[in-house]
Amino acid sequence: MAHVEHQTCIKACEECAEACEHCATACLGESDVKMMAECVRLDRDCAAICWLAAGFMSRGSKFAADLCRVCADICEACGAECAKHKHDHCQRCAEACRKCAEACRMMAGIA
Repeated sequence: MAHVEHQTCIKACEECAEACEHCATACLGESDVKMMAECVRLDRDCAAICWLAAGFMSRGSKFAADLCRVCADICEACGAECAKHKHDHCQRCAEACRKCAEACRMMAGIA
């Protein structure tokens, strides 16, 4: 059962997606939204691929490992951008991205 076998990575992807969704929305409420534009873009990309990766793993797709490799790269990029900002939502997102990238690399066998 793939959904049991990859539960740690699925959970990390879901938590990262939620953190990214929250971060993107919170960034849009910051006083200098223009400065947060790249953060919002990466949050949206990261959330989308994390939701997708969780689904692929849950259904046992033969492409799950390939997708998790890409997911890890996007999580890394998103986490690096979020870490640049002092906002609490960005810092929480950066941490979730770091954990997800690590879990995805382990799942894909590249950790």
